[in-house]
Amino acid sequence: VHQVRRSFGMIFQDFQLFPHLSVRDNITEAPIRVLGLPTLEAQQRAAKLLERVGMASHANAFPQQLSGGQKQRVAIARALAMEPRGLLCDEITSALDPELKNEVLNVLVDLKRDGLTLILVTHEIGFARRAADRVVMLCDGRILEEGPPGDVLDHPNTERMATFLKRVLG
Repeated sequence: VHQVRRSFGMIFQDFQLFPHLSVRDNITEAPIRVLGLPTLEAQQRAAKLLERVGMASHANAFPQQLSGGQKQRVAIARALAMEPRGLLCDEITSALDPELKNEVLNVLVDLKRDGLTLILVTHEIGFARRAADRVVMLCDGRILEEGPPGDVLDHPNTERMATFLKRVLG
């Protein structure tokens, strides 16, 4: 379990950035303390990741100086700093306005394109349809439907799924 846990990064709905650390330090903390990376190597890794998520110019900023979308992109960079095989993302766009959501979702699309495994908990049905390989709909703690996005989202097999989609999609 420990080995599996270390191979996945987790990104939370509410960012979970350390408020007393700069963006750079938020990203380098775990690689230095957990992986034993030398500080300079961790800082170089952080710089590359900040560039990748479009936050290079904010390396010295503190979380309270960032927008929600910027904080979430820093949280993605922080998770990537541990070089995971995949990311678990828990409603990472729920508190963001539409423009900021798109910034974060675009980063995820780029990561997926690069081969990173993503497991997302989301209510962003359009994004799930566009980016997912597989959709699993949970209801009351059980799998209601699962399969390719087109099947599950366009042709639901259960009345509960059809009702949910009508409510969410209008």
